[in-house]
Amino acid sequence: MRDKIVEILLVEDNPGDIRLTQEALKEGNIPHNLHTVMDGAEAISYLFKEGKYTDAKVPDLILLDLNLPKKDGRDVLARIKTDPKLKRIPVVVLTTSNAETDISRAYDLHANCYITKPVDFNRFIEVIKSIEQFWLTIVRLPSEI
Repeated sequence: MRDKIVEILLVEDNPGDIRLTQEALKEGNIPHNLHTVMDGAEAISYLFKEGKYTDAKVPDLILLDLNLPKKDGRDVLARIKTDPKLKRIPVVVLTTSNAETDISRAYDLHANCYITKPVDFNRFIEVIKSIEQFWLTIVRLPSEI
């Protein structure tokens, strides 16, 4: 991935968390384009190139909140992981919920990892940087093989 600009899709309805994620990714060393959608229905439109998203790039990484308006993040995750063209895209669930049922359900739907958002500003930035470091520099993804 280091030889190209990484496409990241952030599915998040909280403007504050969007801003924090943008800032954390700016501090990283990985060239990227961050695309943001604010609800589950918009995420589906983006991923399936519908409506205004006909020219959307296929993301290399998806950061997905679970509790979203219009279409729940669990439904979005299920659609991603059952689609032959999308199922290999790593999906990092990044949500406020630390409920065991949410964690189990996300992994049952084949989330690649589940992270509860820290409430502390500095810790949130650290978490986003860790996601970037792990998924975009350490891990080898199928598109690179």
